[in-house]
Amino acid sequence: MFIYSERPPAVKVYKEGNLSSILKQKTFAAFDGVRNPKPLGELCLGLLSEQKKAWPDLTKGYQSFEARREREVFCRGFSARLQHNIGRIKSSTADVSQKVVENRDCFLCLNRLPEEQKGILYRNEFLILCNPAPILTGHLTISHVDHCRQTITGHIETFLRLTADFGPGWELLYNGPRCGASAPDHLHFQAAPSGQMPIEQDILEKKKLVLKKESEGVLFYRVEGLGREVVMIEGNDSATVSHGFNGFLKGLKKCLQIDDEPMMNIVGLQKDRKWRLLIFPRRKHRPEAFFKEGNDRVVVSPGVIDMGGILVTPVERDFERLDAAAVEGIYKEVSLEGKILKKALQELGVAQRA
Repeated sequence: MFIYSERPPAVKVYKEGNLSSILKQKTFAAFDGVRNPKPLGELCLGLLSEQKKAWPDLTKGYQSFEARREREVFCRGFSARLQHNIGRIKSSTADVSQKVVENRDCFLCLNRLPEEQKGILYRNEFLILCNPAPILTGHLTISHVDHCRQTITGHIETFLRLTADFGPGWELLYNGPRCGASAPDHLHFQAAPSGQMPIEQDILEKKKLVLKKESEGVLFYRVEGLGREVVMIEGNDSATVSHGFNGFLKGLKKCLQIDDEPMMNIVGLQKDRKWRLLIFPRRKHRPEAFFKEGNDRVVVSPGVIDMGGILVTPVERDFERLDAAAVEGIYKEVSLEGKILKKALQELGVAQRA
């Protein structure tokens, strides 16, 4: 198990030696939030268009994505979309154990990116890259230019700023280091045009939203009837939303009796200058069926997109055979128990004052 400090220091590598020149070579365009004639999302779509022409692996990745198969599975009170995407087999089966990660080259570090890959330099801190194995249309990876550990602790303000800079037509995504992150040793987020995940429609059903607390203009909802635990934090001021999220994080740590970051996935959305954080608290990364052998094995490795309602099944057999009971079972197995989440929400006021 990885042990994560509150805010692990970044390893400053891109400013040293020839890595500074590598960053320049890898920069297709830059965004600083001040001098940009084009919105960030528009810049990224331009990057995607150019990279499809210049980077063969990305072209192949999108050809695989376009050939995907999808089907709806109707469960009790909700539905999920299965996606048979053979291009995701490497990511879905990746060994992300501490021993393996420590002994492999980090594929998000600047000097190990593919020769043809370029990105948008975001506020001199992140490089926005096209994902060569997309699950969503316009799927991006937002990688820190320095090699620092994957954690939302200390970075929620950046996550919210990214959400605002991309704007209402996009969604920001975060996978915790032990529940979906393919590079748990390198800080990164993801982004894609919004409207693609079922969870976005689910939260529009008012009957599913149960208000649990209001503090400093920030609303805390529990989203019910989705077969897994979901918390929505909503507010129109990024500072108070950030404060509310940190309070929830502290309460969750207290209930779990841990010091490191609780397992979670996050979706960030903004519309009408209102931020929404959809948080999926987790208790495990992969269901037990993932580790079985032969016909009993089910290759489903839930990350944020899976928790958002698109279950990726790179093996065709799994795509064909998973039914409502199996989908409900997977969500229940990997999601945090409701009684623990309830206690964490009750801790909100105490945690925020601490």
